[in-house]
Order: sequence, then C-alpha cells, then structure tokens
Amino acid sequence: MQPTLLILAAGMGSRYGGLKQIDPMGPNGETVLDYSVFDAIRAGFGKVVFVIRRDFADAFKTAVGDKFRDRIEVAYAFQELHDLPEGFTITVGREKPWGTAHAVRAARNDIDSPFAVINADDFYGQDAYQQLADYFNQSNDEPELRTCMVGYRLENTLSEHGSVNRGLCLVEDGFLKGVEEHTVIAKGEDGIVRGSNLTNQRVNIAADAIVSMNFWGFTPALFASLEAHFVEFLGKHGSEMKSECYIPTVIDELIQSEQTDCAVIETSGSWFGVTYPDDKPFVQSSIQTLIASGEYPANL
Repeated sequence: MQPTLLILAAGMGSRYGGLKQIDPMGPNGETVLDYSVFDAIRAGFGKVVFVIRRDFADAFKTAVGDKFRDRIEVAYAFQELHDLPEGFTITVGREKPWGTAHAVRAARNDIDSPFAVINADDFYGQDAYQQLADYFNQSNDEPELRTCMVGYRLENTLSEHGSVNRGLCLVEDGFLKGVEEHTVIAKGEDGIVRGSNLTNQRVNIAADAIVSMNFWGFTPALFASLEAHFVEFLGKHGSEMKSECYIPTVIDELIQSEQTDCAVIETSGSWFGVTYPDDKPFVQSSIQTLIASGEYPANL
C-alpha cells in the first residue's frame, strides 16, 4: 500500500507575518510545499492530505493543491477549534486550536494507509521521503502501531532571526527513547543554545542534540492512541487559554509505556525552514543551489 503524506498547514504564520505556506520560494513561484509534494511523489507516496484552516481553503487549493491533482490523490482536512472528543467544549475566550496532535487528529477520517507527517513550512530533502517510504516497505510482520522519526541536529535547524520550538530526542541503538518539546530555543551571544522546557525553565541545550522537526512516520493505528492521549490532555489542560497538545509528547508517552518502538531514520538530505521573513532569502538561495546541482528541476 502506498503511503500518504499528511502536511500540517493550518498554522497562523504569526511570526512570519503572513501565510508562509503559499509564499513563493522557487524560481518559478514554487512554495516549500510544492517541493515537499514533489519529493513525496517521486518516493512513491500515493496520496497527500493537507490540514488547513477553512478561512484560507480556496486560496490554498488554488496556490498549492490544484497543481498536483493529476499526479497524486489530494484531500483536505480542517483543523477547527470546536473539533473535540465527545464531552468536551471550548473554553470561552480561547481562539487558537490545540497544537500539532490536534492537527494530526483532524485527518483521522482521511487516512487508511501508513503515513508521514510534516510541517508545511519546512524543507526536508528528497532523501528523507525515500527513507521513510523504504521503512514502510519493510516486512508486514512489524507491529500494527509502527512509528518512526526523521532526526536532525539542532544546530542545523536554528534560525538566525529569532527563536524556534523543537522536540529534543534521546536516541539509543537507532531508536527513540524519549522526546520533550522545548520552546523559545535560540543561540545566545555567548554561543550557548538555550530553550524553555515544558515547565518553562530555561535550560542549556547541546548544539548536536537530535531534534524532531515533526517529520514522523505512523500507521493508522496511531489515531486510537492519539485520541486517548488527547482526552487525557483536555481533562488536565482543556480550560487553559493557550495549552497545546504536541505530537512529540504523544509519542514519548507511547514509548515510555512500551506501546511502541520508534525508529530514528538517518537522512543525508538538506533541511531548512521558514519561520521569520528574514529566513526567506536563505531558503530561496538554498533551493537555487539544489536546482543547480541537478537534485530538482527548475520548474516543478
């Protein structure tokens, strides 16, 4: 069965100042998303599901989704604040959805094959998609709840123009043993990288630490586990105005409770992301370099 690519594209783009998901980056107006879908198609993916917001659905479909309808099956899921498990309601005054776990959950009715999860604004490189497709093409004797992650060195994922959020990973013998989301990560003037952990403590972080860039591989069995985690999360934090449920936290819980082993996939591909407006020139020049090397065509 061909895997599905699930793209989380519902973010507000508050730090970027606009809808970076549809901001042109390539020489002929290509977006970062265009390169992601292109890489998935040539790695053998058979479907792409975009998780987006309803208020920019038409613009998104025109700018991105419609380009690929003749090359891959395209579907859309909507991350909406009121899409909650039975028995839960929105706290009055809350405006933002519930984070990356909530975004993945939004596609629960659109996926019936092994699937990859990526951010819309990150360029992961061709090799990462091929490695993930190869992982899912392995023996069918593997457990139903199979999980994997493409890992990157923290120092290669920072922005020179502001802080970032990352899931810090503990890796042993090729498997993920733990992951914890850290926010407001940046390199200080003293050269030390620091970030805030889940208890809002500022901590030093090794520059070569392996981090999750939200490039995950799952089977549909994940959705049952995700639902159980999200219900527990809402019971504890549902009344908070800005609480978010993160995919790395869900996977960490599954690992610690021995419900899954999460393989860490090594990739030789390039990664770069668009968090701030000043990141755009670097992304554009990086894409031009990859085109010049022959890794991508000048026109997708």
